[in-house]
Amino acid sequence: MSSLFQNSYYLAINFNAILYGVELVLYGMTMNALFNNRKKWTRSDKFYMAFSTALLFLITIYMSTEAVFGQEMWIVHANEPGGSLEYLIENADIWYQTMGTTASVILNILSDALLIYRMYVVWTSYAVIAFPCVVYVATIALGIIELYASGKPNADFFVGTAAHFGVAYYTLTISLNVIATGVICARLMYFGRAVEAASKTQGRGVGARRYTGTLPIVIESALPYSMAGFAFLVAYGIQSDISILFGAFYGMFTCISPQLIVLRVVTGQAWTKDQTAQSVSALEFENLGTTRVADTTAVAEEGNSTVDHKSLSSVQEMA
Repeated sequence: MSSLFQNSYYLAINFNAILYGVELVLYGMTMNALFNNRKKWTRSDKFYMAFSTALLFLITIYMSTEAVFGQEMWIVHANEPGGSLEYLIENADIWYQTMGTTASVILNILSDALLIYRMYVVWTSYAVIAFPCVVYVATIALGIIELYASGKPNADFFVGTAAHFGVAYYTLTISLNVIATGVICARLMYFGRAVEAASKTQGRGVGARRYTGTLPIVIESALPYSMAGFAFLVAYGIQSDISILFGAFYGMFTCISPQLIVLRVVTGQAWTKDQTAQSVSALEFENLGTTRVADTTAVAEEGNSTVDHKSLSSVQEMA
């Protein structure tokens, strides 16, 4: 482990603290929105309350263990033989680091489950989420193997067998993130056409415009989560010492992106199955209108052609 790794670790801890503050604000906004309507709580509201609390609990474990390890490495054991670098090498498998990694994997499991559900919401089709569900089950299995490999005595998350399983695990889970993001983005941009078309016909679809803008699409598709994951995967795959920094962004967005989606859901701004049905209806209406216009144009052209032919015949007879 080089000095670059230690510098990256230091920056990672600082960015963890900053983004943890963002998560606290988002969690507070979510709870505030829920408690303001506590007289009308539904089962889904209670679920999102528990889900948000679980996200906060897990990310707190993750960032706390990273911070504690940094304190132990740079302050408590800095003057021991070999210094902080030796402490890092000898204690990479310490129990609370394994606990932090476990929290991170569980956080992935929860976040990916929410993404798959949001895929279903915007598509309302089990066929679309069938393959992501298979990948999701595989990520759970690989996640358990990765935890075992990195938590063994003398194991290191960034080196050896643990690193090989880690690459396999993160390749699979980040691929799932990218697939979900791409599918949701594509669907919402496709619906953007329907919303625009519907808004021109009797005012239908005007209210749905707020769901198909750039910012809503970025949030609904968890784009920052996928982008941070891709950056981390590349750095981790080539065993770059800067991977710990990208890992910090990925770990925090594993929590922040789902929390943003939940916040939009509880405040009534998220895409719902009703919007999906509305947009599909608008597209069908638009296609029907286009077909009718095309048929009318064809009939008119045929009529004009017949009239022109009869006029030509009359002129020839008079001649």
